[in-house]
Amino acid sequence: MVRAILTKPFVGDLGLLLLRVFTGALLIHHGYEKLANIENFADAFVRPLHLPFPILLSYVAAFSEVVGSWLLITGLLTRFGALAVAGTISVAIYHAIITAGFNIYLLELLGLYFASAVAILAVGPGCFSIDELVSRRLEPDLEFTSDSLEQLLKRTPSLSDVPAAR
Repeated sequence: MVRAILTKPFVGDLGLLLLRVFTGALLIHHGYEKLANIENFADAFVRPLHLPFPILLSYVAAFSEVVGSWLLITGLLTRFGALAVAGTISVAIYHAIITAGFNIYLLELLGLYFASAVAILAVGPGCFSIDELVSRRLEPDLEFTSDSLEQLLKRTPSLSDVPAAR
């Protein structure tokens, strides 16, 4: 029991849970604020970038933050949610650099959101997620397969055990 709690995978999965929940919970209100006044957001952030369809893109940004945040919080389709958040935040970083230069006070929060989303995208949701429950339900013998692979690797001779060719 103690070994299961103190091992790296458990602590890593707990860290991923905290990263997902805090990133989603702290980011979600930005999407709701955009939805509350979409025209103001389009005027302030989308039109200065001279992007087409500013209202449509404002809704895309707002919904990607709201839906992406909920996906991160719940751990359902986590990588899709992280991709949505990373995409929206990358445009926000571009906007901040274009309008204010490399202002650390504007970029630090955006950078943290972007790094969190990319880390979750790269590593996955961890064990404490709905994605993990779904994958265990769809492939229950995954643990057995990994145990069999470990035993196979133990039986396979290493390169140092093989005699050198002459």
